[in-house]
Amino acid sequence: MTKPATPSATQSATPAATPPARPAARFDLPEPDAFTEPYWDAAREGHLLIRRCGACAKPHHYPREFCPHCWSEDVTWERASGRATLYTWSVVHRNDLPPFGSRVPYTAAVVDLAEGPRMMTEIVDCPEDDLRIGMALDVTFRELTPGTSVPVFRKAATPDAAR
Repeated sequence: MTKPATPSATQSATPAATPPARPAARFDLPEPDAFTEPYWDAAREGHLLIRRCGACAKPHHYPREFCPHCWSEDVTWERASGRATLYTWSVVHRNDLPPFGSRVPYTAAVVDLAEGPRMMTEIVDCPEDDLRIGMALDVTFRELTPGTSVPVFRKAATPDAAR
């Protein structure tokens, strides 16, 4: 008969403590860096920023440190009007990434900002049957966590002709 092995000096006789549970990953949270911080700070305050090139005068979005039209690095932040028109959309009925699963169905969209750039976003507070290509939209902001907001769009309060 053999004796059971005893723990060596490098092994513990008790099991390792279970590490504390980490919060579930969230795939909707931005990861600001030194360059994009002004954009996210403005969003927290309820303002949408775009970039405008000093060399060719063209606006762009998403924020980049250079102009995607002429490659100039002479770009500055500019407050957008918050007006847009709906270019295209898709109603998402299934998304397994947290926290999107709790939001389905939701409307993922591409909008044309009044200043010119196209932007990916979400349409909120608008029934699917009311969505129309070219419909007028206004920016609003969804608070994801305290201090973190993202731009989303809703049907404009005033029609295109009055804007």
